[in-house]
Amino acid sequence: MKRIWEEIKNPFRWVRSWFWVIYYGFPAKKLTVVAVTGTDGKTTTVNLIFEILKAAGIKAGMVSTVGARIGEQRIEMGLHVTTPDEDVMQKLFAKMADAGCTHAVVEVTSHRLAQYKTEGYNVKIAVLTNISHEHLDYHGSMEEYVAVKARLFEKAEFGVLNKDDPSFGQFKSQTIVQYSKSKIKKVSPSLAGNYNKYNIGAAEAVAGILGIQEDRIKRIVREFAGVPGRREEVVMGQKFRCIVDFAHTPNGLKNLLVSLREESRPKNRIILIFGCTGERDKEKRPVMGEIADKFTDVVIVTTDDVRGESQDDIYEQITREMKGKPMREDDRDKAIETGVKMAKAGDIVVAAGMGHETTQLIGKTEVKRSDRAAFERAVAGRLLK
Repeated sequence: MKRIWEEIKNPFRWVRSWFWVIYYGFPAKKLTVVAVTGTDGKTTTVNLIFEILKAAGIKAGMVSTVGARIGEQRIEMGLHVTTPDEDVMQKLFAKMADAGCTHAVVEVTSHRLAQYKTEGYNVKIAVLTNISHEHLDYHGSMEEYVAVKARLFEKAEFGVLNKDDPSFGQFKSQTIVQYSKSKIKKVSPSLAGNYNKYNIGAAEAVAGILGIQEDRIKRIVREFAGVPGRREEVVMGQKFRCIVDFAHTPNGLKNLLVSLREESRPKNRIILIFGCTGERDKEKRPVMGEIADKFTDVVIVTTDDVRGESQDDIYEQITREMKGKPMREDDRDKAIETGVKMAKAGDIVVAAGMGHETTQLIGKTEVKRSDRAAFERAVAGRLLK
């Protein structure tokens, strides 16, 4: 019934989208728009492309999960937003053009594509990071999920595709540009991990289309400051590592944990704090529990954005297929504190799922907090003892 209602609303969404495109005077036509979609890696790839454009002397705008940029101006996008609504997006395109930007790099979700909220984006370069299990509660099947993502590429001049991803071959554009793992050797610590080699590879491919010199690409990859909540290290002089990451899909969590295991010594532990979002894709919960069980030494199951769902139900679904016995702490800040307290020298404590977010949705209430702040308090408290 929910999907039928969504289909009924789509014609009205399409009209609304074009209203705002016309209202703001087709602003995306004044820009070279690079749109990045995929299950994981979108935000890092968008920010990396944006920094490469800046290094090449190109004035650009950017819209991603962590916020928007118009040149050097930073704009907060609100809570739990990846792709803004159509009125906000067209206004941003207009502001970019008015500010003298020639390029825009934007993050695009499957929900916005399915709801026809990306009309008038005038995408020149469409980029796919990867496709794996996500949002199947909304799309119904992987086939539909892929089909919705494919819409972004149909009118694009260039389709930048990950040739190693199983979805390769299911997307069509006027010109297909393939990429794989980057071969750049000197990489910023914030771009560590095998999975980030693909994000770099995608950014390299876009830079190649735009004719940007290789030495500028390498410099940005080497000096990249990172993205808040994406493999973000909290360093306060402690003898163990604390990492905040947005990994909230099975593929994203596995990639993160595998890379951290490769970086750690056999005697050192990975302590994972994570939960799953309430009232969203329930099928992925036991899968993520199995991944946590397999690739970590200690698991503390906590809350994410619970919304109106019972945390008892979420916990049961996460732990259903786990062989080990995870800890449970529903207060996310206390869960992080517990992880920090049990950490020994060389261990890695990672909080996954909420990344850069500065609020947590409990019921209908937005509670101000962040994983980074929770780590800072916990580590400071431990260092004082």
